[in-house]
Amino acid sequence: MDQVTIRLDEPPRVASVGVGVHGTLGPPLHDVFRLPDLWQLHLYGWSGELSVGGTTHPVRPGHVSLIPPGTEAHFWYRGRSEHLYAHLRLPATGEPRTVPVMQDAGRAAPLLSGLLRQAVMAAPGTPARADAEVWTALWRVAELASADPSGGPHTAVAAAMAHIEAHLAVPVTVPEIARAARVSHNHLTRLFRAETGDTVVAYLRHRRLERARHLLRASTLPIPAIAAAVGIPDLQAFNKACRRELGGSPRAIRATL
Repeated sequence: MDQVTIRLDEPPRVASVGVGVHGTLGPPLHDVFRLPDLWQLHLYGWSGELSVGGTTHPVRPGHVSLIPPGTEAHFWYRGRSEHLYAHLRLPATGEPRTVPVMQDAGRAAPLLSGLLRQAVMAAPGTPARADAEVWTALWRVAELASADPSGGPHTAVAAAMAHIEAHLAVPVTVPEIARAARVSHNHLTRLFRAETGDTVVAYLRHRRLERARHLLRASTLPIPAIAAAVGIPDLQAFNKACRRELGGSPRAIRATL
């Protein structure tokens, strides 16, 4: 088995999420799992092999797998082996998405790890939060198939965009964004141009002004507060940016409802 079909239009229902530790009892370093009604999502921190439906997949740290319900999975370890897991039910309706059984998460692995660890902490008291964290992780896993398998443009640009969205209200530089995306300044510039047709600086400016447009039209915040909220606290500079990017002054944009 090389691929599975999942549907993510609605959140999953997480039955169990945690940290699995295997291979501690010595030979034979082989386990067999079959969950009749549950999907298995694993993010690996070990090296070995996984066999699903007669297909053997190498396991490496940072790899992620999805195993459908009722499928027998064979794991071969090389010693103590730790992974994050979620056992879950997925909706039966919605848009089908084809996802490889095993993928290298690349630069997305730390993000997936963070999401699953948040789910682990949330599960005992707020299971709906655990469902939400695992849902986000599943979307990330589904998107890996459309990304460069080396973890290149798609992942780096997505990480840069996420950093920009989280820092619209504060000063941020392209080198800082590049560090967040784990690529060099020049490499991010090339990737961003190839993926979006724009520069990082132009994209940052566009996102700030789009947020400003929303706040001007949808909120009663004073214009100086909106300017500060989008990282352009100088009112003269904010006015010029609105005119250039949005086609009018802040007051004129607010009046256009």
